[in-house]
Amino acid sequence: MSNRIPNTRAVLALREHGVEFEGHFYKYSKDSVTKAAAGELGVPEHSVVKTLVMEDSEGNPMIVLMHGDMRVSTRALARLLGVKTTGTVDPKTARRLTGYLIGGISPFGTRRALDVYLEETILKLQRLFINGGRRGFLLEMSPEDLVKVLKPTVVNVAIP
Repeated sequence: MSNRIPNTRAVLALREHGVEFEGHFYKYSKDSVTKAAAGELGVPEHSVVKTLVMEDSEGNPMIVLMHGDMRVSTRALARLLGVKTTGTVDPKTARRLTGYLIGGISPFGTRRALDVYLEETILKLQRLFINGGRRGFLLEMSPEDLVKVLKPTVVNVAIP
């Protein structure tokens, strides 16, 4: 595998915004993406941020960014949004909305502009690792740069 940074839409979006980042490759594992990535890179799974494509009961899609070792409380998210329910979308819908395959979804450079919700404790990380737009490829960056590009709504919806 080449260590050359691929020109994914995520990488191009970050370069367009002048964001400094490092690219890291890892052996993709469909069963436990964040755990596999953290183990191979030698970083805590808590600093690997997963990109979840979700929708509310009204059919409005969104992206939720969550620590790799935590889950989203769909109830808390629904309450926060003032809707009945929230849940993840199926892989086909996720690809249609983002242009990325499951396991390779980045919040940067998505096909469709989606509202982004960021778990507040991610802001406390010194560095985070987030998908770079393809399976087995993570971007290391600061939380401040992520906020600068995505302008997310900060939420508190994490559960262990």
